[in-house]
This record gives sequence, C-alpha cells and structure tokens, in this order.
Amino acid sequence: MKKYVVYKRVSTAEQGRSGLGLEAQERDIQLFLEGFSDVPFEIVSSFVDVLSGGNNDRPELKKAIDLAKKEDAELLVAKLDRLSRKVSFIASLMDDPKLSIRVAQMPYADKFQLHIYAALAEQERDFISARTKAALAEAKRRGKQLGGLRDKTMKRNEVVKADAQRRAEKLRGAILPMKEAGMSLRAIADELNTLDIPTARNGKWTAMQVKRTLERLDTSNILRQTP
Repeated sequence: MKKYVVYKRVSTAEQGRSGLGLEAQERDIQLFLEGFSDVPFEIVSSFVDVLSGGNNDRPELKKAIDLAKKEDAELLVAKLDRLSRKVSFIASLMDDPKLSIRVAQMPYADKFQLHIYAALAEQERDFISARTKAALAEAKRRGKQLGGLRDKTMKRNEVVKADAQRRAEKLRGAILPMKEAGMSLRAIADELNTLDIPTARNGKWTAMQVKRTLERLDTSNILRQTP
C-alpha cells in the first residue's frame, strides 16, 4: 500500500488562524490523491508549519520528514515552495536516499525535474527583487512620470522587451545546461513542456521559441562582457 505523510505550510500566524492558503493546499493534495496516486493509499499523518519558507528550521517539517522515513512513506506537498524557497535546502532533501518527495501539482516530476523547477523559481524571485529595486530607484531619480503618446508607446515597448528578457533569464538555469548537453531545440522544447513550464503566453514550447530564448541569452552574455 502506498503511504503518504502530508506537509503543509503557510507564512504568517494570520494565515494559520484563518486557513488562508491551507485550503488551497488541501484541495491540490486531494486532487492528486483522487486522480494521480497509486491505490490503495494511506495518509499516515499530516503536519502544518506557520513559518516563512526562508526559515528552514521548522519543527513540523522535521517531524514530517522523520515520520516519512520511519514509515517508508512519501512526503507529499501541494507545491514545491511549501518545502522551502531555497533551492539549496530542497536539493539537500532530494539527496537524502531515505526520503521520497511527491509534489501534488507536478505528480509525475522526478528529482531532476523538481530540482530544475526549484532553481527556476529561486532565479525568478531574485530577478523580480532586483527589478523592483531598479524600478523604484529610476522612479525616484526621475521624480515624475513621462508624458506624451510617444513616450507611452516607447515605455510599453520597453516593458515588452524587458519581459521577454526576464523570461529568458528565468529559464537560463534550465535551458543552457540542456543545450550544453547537446540536446536539440525540439528536445529542449519537449522537456520544458514535460516540466509544465509555460511560454510567455501560457502556451506550449516549440523549437523556434527555444531558439529565440537562447538568442536573448546570448545577447545578454555579450552585454555582460562589454566593458
């Protein structure tokens, strides 16, 4: 019989008291159990932490991990970031030969795919943080908004271009290793689709889209190397 130890996490005491976030996690876990799990199955126990994902010293997570190992059960979470927002911590859990992890939202993902997803998520958070700081600094420097139709059009085009570059940078940690491993554009596209990583328009990847993303990354490297 398949065994699971369920772990859920919310970030604040308010969320913990109100159930915000916990309800969504419970829904995803239930969808996994009903549609993707081996049967029969048993929920050995469930644990909940009310702590930030940046804090890896979580008592309920430790209890869940210890019990999963003891019962030879899979540690089941709704989303990967419920375990941690740090790829290094997630990698350490995956390196534990006695621990098996299952993510409800990615029911067929293996350890390699989960690692890539964690790395991408961490890169995205870092990039968003840097972009927000840069935008605030620029707004402060200008002191006022630009006016005029032409300015608005240019600003819109800059946003589109920046978003495309942001998407490319977010995927750097996944696409470049696959390219360096000799995978074809089509094979890279297939792998991204398997990982359920959407394109900018929430569509499926094609070889041409992978090619354009790689071109943006190449341009980015040239800019970085320019003195």
